[in-house]
Amino acid sequence: MLEIVGLFQRGERPMAEPQHRSEPQGRRPGTSSWQWGRTAQTQRALLDAARDVFTRQGFAEASIADVVERAGSSVGSLYHHFGGKSELFLALWQEHQQAYEEAASTAVAAARQSGVSDPAALFAAGARAYLEGSWQRRDLAMLFSAGDGPPGFEVMRRHRGHEWIRQNDALLRLPDTSLDRLYAAVLTSVIGEGAREVAAARSRAQAGQIIDAVIEYVRRLMAGGPARP
Repeated sequence: MLEIVGLFQRGERPMAEPQHRSEPQGRRPGTSSWQWGRTAQTQRALLDAARDVFTRQGFAEASIADVVERAGSSVGSLYHHFGGKSELFLALWQEHQQAYEEAASTAVAAARQSGVSDPAALFAAGARAYLEGSWQRRDLAMLFSAGDGPPGFEVMRRHRGHEWIRQNDALLRLPDTSLDRLYAAVLTSVIGEGAREVAAARSRAQAGQIIDAVIEYVRRLMAGGPARP
């Protein structure tokens, strides 16, 4: 499955970002900046509450009332900032994806700065950072792989999966042929499946073993390169 996306190189996102904003906080009451800060605090509280409620109850069973009660907010505020339960779920997903992207991109950039230029080694560095993120945010990783989301979420997730394959294809500097695209898809699938296993691990030690195994499988697949019948 290819639901996790945007791994090693940032490109255009395939859908619009949810309409919530990050603004400076801690300004003096009565000023415009302070009002922006209060907006950001409210959005953060709603996202944190949604994470807790969705990961415990699932999207279908969760209610807006549960979210706003945990956030200490109001139904009107939730609709004002996010539009509804579905949009709040998608905002949480987008934030989760961005965390994946930033971790993997940072790892690849750090490897390049240390003198690594081999595409396979750069790919492995990004993959490891991505997999580590699945353990760090394992509650969200399990939520978004459970298949319990708003209408259209699966289509959006598949679309992002195809974007991930294209980005990996570019990182590996593969020609634009069907066999090379298949090769990138296979490598991407291994990482995606490994990410779910990492999230489901019972301990950090077990998660580390799974991460090492996934990287080893990726290296073995990359040793021979794309198939050339």
